[in-house]
Amino acid sequence: GGVQFGYTLLSVILISNIFAMILQHLSVKLGVVAERDLAQACRDHFSPTTNFILWIFCEIAIAACDLAEVIGSAIALNLLFHIPLTWGIVITTIDVLFILLLQSKGFRWIESIVGGLIFIILACFVYELVISKPAVNELLAGLIPQKEIIQNPAMLYIAIGILGATVMPHNLYLHSSIVQTRDYERTREGKKEAIKFATLDSTVSLMLAFFINAAILILAAATFHITGNKNVADIHDAYKMLTPILGASMASIAFAIALLASGQNSTLTGTLAGQIVMEGFLNIRLKPWLRRLITRLIAVIPALIVA
Repeated sequence: GGVQFGYTLLSVILISNIFAMILQHLSVKLGVVAERDLAQACRDHFSPTTNFILWIFCEIAIAACDLAEVIGSAIALNLLFHIPLTWGIVITTIDVLFILLLQSKGFRWIESIVGGLIFIILACFVYELVISKPAVNELLAGLIPQKEIIQNPAMLYIAIGILGATVMPHNLYLHSSIVQTRDYERTREGKKEAIKFATLDSTVSLMLAFFINAAILILAAATFHITGNKNVADIHDAYKMLTPILGASMASIAFAIALLASGQNSTLTGTLAGQIVMEGFLNIRLKPWLRRLITRLIAVIPALIVA
C-alpha cells in the first residue's frame, strides 16, 4: 500500500483501528457482564447448524490470518539465518507450541511474552521511521480519507486487505474470553470497573498496533514510493533495498527482526483463539495439548502448501 500509493491509505488504517477499538470494547462487555465468550454466547443463542457454520467460517478466518503470519515468520528466519521457508514454517510451529506450554503457569506469562514482542516491533519501527525521515505534511494529509480510495480498484483491493489485517475476527473471540481471567469482584460495581480498565487496556494496545501498522506504510512510502521504486511488492525486495536506499546498515536487519516478532505474536494469539472457538462453538472438551495441535495443523498445512 505504501509502495504503490504513498501515504494515501493511512486513513484506512486509522478508520480500521477505530472499528477494532469499538468491537473490542463490545467483546469486553460481553465477557465481563455475561461471563461468556463470543463463541459460547453464539452457542447459547443459535441452532447447532448455524453454530457449526459459524465455527467453520471462524476457522477459515484464523487459518487465513495465520497463513500470512506463519509465512511472514518463515521469511524473516530465511532473511536473518538463510533457513529454507519449509523449515522456517516447522520452526515457527514448534516454538508457538513451546510458548503455549507456559500457559499452565498462568495467563500473565503469555501476556508478558506478547508485550515483549510488541516492544521489539515498536523499537524496530521507531528506528526505521527516524532514519527514513518521512514528509510530515504529506503524512498528516494521508490521515484524511480520500474518495480516490473507493474509486481506484487497485487501491480499494489493498484497503480491504488492510481492514482485514486490522479488524481480526478471531481477536474478538479471544478478548471476550481473556477478560474473564481478570481478578475482579463479580458484582455490578466490580463489573463496571472491570469494563473500564479492560477497555482502557485494549484501546492502548490498539493504539500501539495503529502506530506499528502506520509505521510499515509510512516506511514503505518514504523509502520506496518517493524514490520511484513503485514495483516493490515482495518482502525480500524490501529487505534488500532498505539498507542501500536509507544508507543505514541496520535498516534491513531491524525490518526482519520486527517481521519475526510480529509473526510470532500473531500466531500465538491465533492459536489461543482457535482453542476458544473450538470449545465455545462445539463444546468439545479436549486435552489442552491436543486442542493446540489441531488448531496449529489447521493453519500450518495451508502454509506448507503455499511455501
